[in-house]
Amino acid sequence: MSEEAKWYVVHTYSGYENKVASNLEKTVENRQLQDLIQEICVPTETVTEIKDNKRREVERKIFPGYVIVKMVLTDESWYVVRNIRGCTGFVGPSSKPIPLTDEEVARLGVETKQVEVSYEVGDSVRIVDGPLEGFVGTVEELDTDKNCVRVTVSMFGRETPVELELDQAEPVE
Repeated sequence: MSEEAKWYVVHTYSGYENKVASNLEKTVENRQLQDLIQEICVPTETVTEIKDNKRREVERKIFPGYVIVKMVLTDESWYVVRNIRGCTGFVGPSSKPIPLTDEEVARLGVETKQVEVSYEVGDSVRIVDGPLEGFVGTVEELDTDKNCVRVTVSMFGRETPVELELDQAEPVE
């Protein structure tokens, strides 16, 4: 397989998202297609609803009527996904699937990337990207979930806190 798996959006009947996802998972398992169709996702969010003065957590679909599938696009994988009951086709011109870009996948949050950093709170780091490139500062706060680090940099004799992305700083040796 020279082609790598990409994320595609599949259109379904409204309310059938979970049914399409579970049927697709069963079909992939039965036909041994795990190398072609790798992940199936119905993006949801947890929302707090207040009804009759009662607060409760409700899981709500972010995109009703859509399922997101990570797969290698071949005739076989296209046919399998397209012929799942409740699926009306792929999103794209004339049902030709168009993969999501990396930025779209990151914004959707369907694929989480674990970021490992080689510095900790209290370490000295050099800023390697952005307007403060070349400055050296001390790590004050580290949040790998939000992909940000707060560094205190000395500018003009004053300590200034700066928010950076994790890959914009590297440890000073």
